[in-house]
Amino acid sequence: MNYIGSKLSLCDFIENSIMATLFSYGIEKKNNELTFADLFAGTGAIGAKFKKNGFNVVANDIQYYSFVTNKHYIENTDIKLPNKESNDLFNHLTHLSGLEGYIYKNYSLGGTKGTDNERMYFSDENALLCDAMRMELEKLIENKDISEGMYYYALASLLNAIDKVANTASVYGAFLKKLKKSAQKRIDLKPLEVIDGQAKYQVFNDDINKVIKKLSGDILYLDPPYNERQYCANYHMLETISKYDNPVIKGKTGLRDYQDQKSAFCSSRTVVKAFNNLINDANFKFIFLSYNNEGLMPLNTIKEIMSEYGEYRVYTQEYKRFKADKDENRAYDAEKTIEYLHCLIKK
Repeated sequence: MNYIGSKLSLCDFIENSIMATLFSYGIEKKNNELTFADLFAGTGAIGAKFKKNGFNVVANDIQYYSFVTNKHYIENTDIKLPNKESNDLFNHLTHLSGLEGYIYKNYSLGGTKGTDNERMYFSDENALLCDAMRMELEKLIENKDISEGMYYYALASLLNAIDKVANTASVYGAFLKKLKKSAQKRIDLKPLEVIDGQAKYQVFNDDINKVIKKLSGDILYLDPPYNERQYCANYHMLETISKYDNPVIKGKTGLRDYQDQKSAFCSSRTVVKAFNNLINDANFKFIFLSYNNEGLMPLNTIKEIMSEYGEYRVYTQEYKRFKADKDENRAYDAEKTIEYLHCLIKK
């Protein structure tokens, strides 16, 4: 998935830095007695990495599309592939005929033609197919024709597939005026990876400052928003497809209401207090924070806050800037940025 802040390219750096810290405290790799919490989970790349390493994993994100993705990557363990049930389900969904549902009527040119807000987030064909698959999945789960695990498996795969044919430059804050080449392709529903695991897994869909008070564990990994771009606005289409709740929408881009999903980490007025409260409430021995050198919180502020609670360390990695920055005309001179993995060994 084309996702701002995705840590897919930084997985090895993050994993190696965390494991080096644990090793310095005499903790060996692949210890399934340890719990790893990824509470700004996003696409689930880091939580999935530690699931593969044998850790118990807890994941959370306030965005529902992220919850869906992590329900599959983190919680699904009993779908052994090749699997006749999953093969039959994906084959069935792939061969559905398109239906005029909510996505077609509100986010394709065919469905909005002649209205005050003509939109072209998807081709007519892909919007119709998305609606057909989405409605079919709801019918199947309501009738108990598929398991919960299979439902999230297929829905997460659909989110990944529809994102690949979206008619946007990167995020869903705007759509292009003409269908780009990739958006003209027919949606290709491919099953996502199933990660086997024998440990304990749990996924939440809530505000992190609420979830943190309910949890305890060994390793807490934090990857909050770095700037003022709210994920709930940038990925509203994925939220609507994942919930399929026919929301009231407004404006040229068809935004759903997202007031209850706004993050305090996206405001310079609230981010420091929110971060301090989060560290204070965290009942974890090892706390890691991913943050780059252009974030709302100054590096010294992060160091000062974390140092109040125990031993502070930091790891760094240079990497290429996310390509959406150019699309949004952000005025940065550098082509690369520095990722900081701040570390706290809490008292």
